[in-house]
Amino acid sequence: MIEFVKGTVNYIDTQYIVIDVNGVGYQIYCANPFIYKVDEGSAITVYTYQYVREDAIKLFGFRSRDERALFEKLLNVSGIGPKGALAILASGQPQQVVNAIEEENEAFLTKFPGVGKKTARQMILDLKGKLEDFMPSLVGSVYELKNEQKARYPRELEDAIEALQALGYVEREIKKIAPKLAEEQLSTDQYIKKALQLLLTI
Repeated sequence: MIEFVKGTVNYIDTQYIVIDVNGVGYQIYCANPFIYKVDEGSAITVYTYQYVREDAIKLFGFRSRDERALFEKLLNVSGIGPKGALAILASGQPQQVVNAIEEENEAFLTKFPGVGKKTARQMILDLKGKLEDFMPSLVGSVYELKNEQKARYPRELEDAIEALQALGYVEREIKKIAPKLAEEQLSTDQYIKKALQLLLTI
């Protein structure tokens, strides 16, 4: 495994960049090759993932280890290959992708090329709850939001939220009504009843 390539940006193509390392040019496929335009002629470090198949060996490059880690996680999802994973990362917003998975936001995920409803659902099933450890640097992530909610909401409301999730309501729906529910002091059953009423209005 090649951890990173450190050298000079020699060439930029629509799909890849070439890094000159002591006279050897490494072809590295990137989500957005042209973001390296500002580095052309300069020495940089590109974190890499080595993809090996019977008919090809390719290097994929990333600005950070977090971005590379998300790429590797996406590759583990059925229906997503390197090209699809790069298309998802091309948005330049790994945090938004992680948040969309945690919030089960299929509409956001299906905006990416090659990601239909089935693949978006598979991403959520495979990755939800498994992204916190390898992307701890995310600021304002859903993980922090969950911790804030646990500190702010009474136990009865937390139990009601868990019950709503068991009924099939997704996190983004619950987040819309939770602040309203928190304004009142109710039993768990009363919170659930009130929540169901509010969910009908959104």
